[in-house]
Amino acid sequence: MLNISDLPLKLLPSGASDRLLQPLWDYLLLHHLPLISSPFFPVLLAFSSYFFFSIPFAVLDLLGEKVPLLYQYKIQPDMQPTVQMMAKSFFIALYNHIFFVLPAVIIGMFILPAPTLPQEAPTLYEVFVDGLAALLLFDTQYYIWHFIHHKNTQLYRWIHAIHHEYTAPFSWSTEQLSIPELMTVGLWSNQDPLLLKCHPLTTWCMTVFSIWMSVEDHIGYDLPWTLNHLVPFGLLGGAPAHNMHHQRPSSNYAPFFSHWDIIFGTAVPLKKKTLRG
Repeated sequence: MLNISDLPLKLLPSGASDRLLQPLWDYLLLHHLPLISSPFFPVLLAFSSYFFFSIPFAVLDLLGEKVPLLYQYKIQPDMQPTVQMMAKSFFIALYNHIFFVLPAVIIGMFILPAPTLPQEAPTLYEVFVDGLAALLLFDTQYYIWHFIHHKNTQLYRWIHAIHHEYTAPFSWSTEQLSIPELMTVGLWSNQDPLLLKCHPLTTWCMTVFSIWMSVEDHIGYDLPWTLNHLVPFGLLGGAPAHNMHHQRPSSNYAPFFSHWDIIFGTAVPLKKKTLRG
């Protein structure tokens, strides 16, 4: 369990703090301490985010051409995921979490020191800056890892190939990963915020946001309101870049941002397919 710093717990008066998130943080500490102090909470938060973010896009895939307003943005309209494909991806993710992630958390409870929950909430500036720093660090780590695992035949075959089973990704395939890849990604996701001394609330916000970005990368739709369109200057690759990566695996290695692919010449623009008549 996480420790609360400076016990006994004294919630900071909202009026005495200029931190807009202080009332929320006080509420979490006062009413949900057993939940947020559990070492299983980050896993629950990440997996539930993956689950709930994937559902609407899975429904969209199943409806297909019955929703022409949205289906027009399908990147590969002749490649529709089936219920069996969706179920396979989901149960791989569920199996990995039950039999590998949860045991790893239990082991960590005995060998890792318990971090602390501070009484003071982060500022909105800290949430943004620290969260962005953690995302940029993860993006760099995964770019290097991803590049190496595509260039080394054995690493690709034994560790990363399972994620490339489908050339047209869909939301549930976001976490269709091998055990080594899942554990590596999980290690970075947990240790990077600690390295950067992020507030727990910042870490949780970053977790949810990064899962959303990952799911959005895999939805298979270039929707006009997704983050890659809302964030200017092409800073995010989004679904078009990652869909192209599944079609042409020697391109677009970065998970979120586009700068490393541009710098190292691995950025390849999407060539959208049209539905064959």
